Amino acid sequence: MKRFAVFASVAATALLLSGPAVTEKSSDTYKQLDLFGAVFERVRSSYVDKVTDKKLIESAINGMLQSLDPHSSYMDAESFKEMQVQTKGEFGGLGMEVTLDKGVVKVVAPIDDTPAAKAGIQAGDYITHIDGKSVVGWTLKEAVDKLRGPVDTKVTIKVKRGEKDPFDVTLTRAVITVKSVRSRIEGNIGIIRITSFTEQTDMGVREALATFKQKLGDKWQGIVLDLRNNPGGLLDQAISVSDEFLDAGEIVSTRGRDGKVTSRFNAKKGDGAEGKPIVVLINTGSASASEIVAGALQDHRRALVMGTQSFGKGSVQTIVPLGSQGAMRLTTARYYTPSGRSIQAVGVTPDITVEQGKFEAAANGELRRERDLKGALTNPDDKKADESKPGESKPEAKPGEAKPEAKPGEKKDAAPADYQMERALDMLKAIALYEARKAQR
Repeated sequence: MKRFAVFASVAATALLLSGPAVTEKSSDTYKQLDLFGAVFERVRSSYVDKVTDKKLIESAINGMLQSLDPHSSYMDAESFKEMQVQTKGEFGGLGMEVTLDKGVVKVVAPIDDTPAAKAGIQAGDYITHIDGKSVVGWTLKEAVDKLRGPVDTKVTIKVKRGEKDPFDVTLTRAVITVKSVRSRIEGNIGIIRITSFTEQTDMGVREALATFKQKLGDKWQGIVLDLRNNPGGLLDQAISVSDEFLDAGEIVSTRGRDGKVTSRFNAKKGDGAEGKPIVVLINTGSASASEIVAGALQDHRRALVMGTQSFGKGSVQTIVPLGSQGAMRLTTARYYTPSGRSIQAVGVTPDITVEQGKFEAAANGELRRERDLKGALTNPDDKKADESKPGESKPEAKPGEAKPEAKPGEKKDAAPADYQMERALDMLKAIALYEARKAQR
């Protein structure tokens, strides 16, 4: 137990050098270290299975950090490296999102313009073998580690697709850029979906804004910023994304142990959205960096926040490298929105609460309306409800008759797949209509 003895001695010496004012505290701390040493030695010598010193020490460190709060933790060298890969948003791999299903690896979706997509890998494919080894019994991490690897190296996977016989596909790994930002245009409204805040996020948002300006021009009516189910990520990226939509003012501040402001981040001049109306969508899966963006835009009244209450993670974690031994993730501050509110354990409250509800359909599959309700009053001014104009057929089929089929290319009346998104789009359309009519006065 020489290594621990040296550690305890050094710790005790450091405590004693801090001065007589803390001698009593130093003594108590030394006793606790002595207790730890006694437990360590007893486990080391008497535990039913042999355990390495490294495992015991790492477990003790992790236990100490995890007892502080849910977000502080220890990462060994391998875990630290994996975290760096994820936040950089680039790694050597095949370019497909995977999960475990029925004991094997299932492809959720291939990423556009990657080796997997170019090789014809499809969503729903099952990967049963990697380089000739069955994946049955593997964890998802083990499978992902085998699929990833140095750029330009090859890997062979066995694919099971539907009822077809399994077949082998050999792919060459390439640098995969994880797209945390996806965008599209609906009518005259730009939609930006951010799934996480990585090193590529702000760049992706700027590219989306440039596309909206180019394609929509003067017809551009607004933006939906979709932060639902976004668990957060890099603080600097949350600040940069917020800055894209703010012309001035504070974005976020952090306060440490004594409650004093430790850092304050302000927006730089220039609004990338050119003042266009913004709706931010959040839900209970929106956390941390997502809440920073939503809170900043809400406090500055730059955006209307819609959806449901966010997660409520208002703490800041600092990654502290520990040489070659990995790193620790330590909670070092709480963050506050521009108005001075802490979101910790509370979350961002939407300006307009919109649940991801479902439409109730009538028995015939039509969307239910007032006239569908039993005993509903008739409208004396609505002749169309009871009769059709001469020469016109009634829109509703008679009992026993089949409903007319939709014309080719015509969509049937159905509930939107994403109710919250539909309401966000409706809000922006309404704002645009109101502004247009106000300008005509």
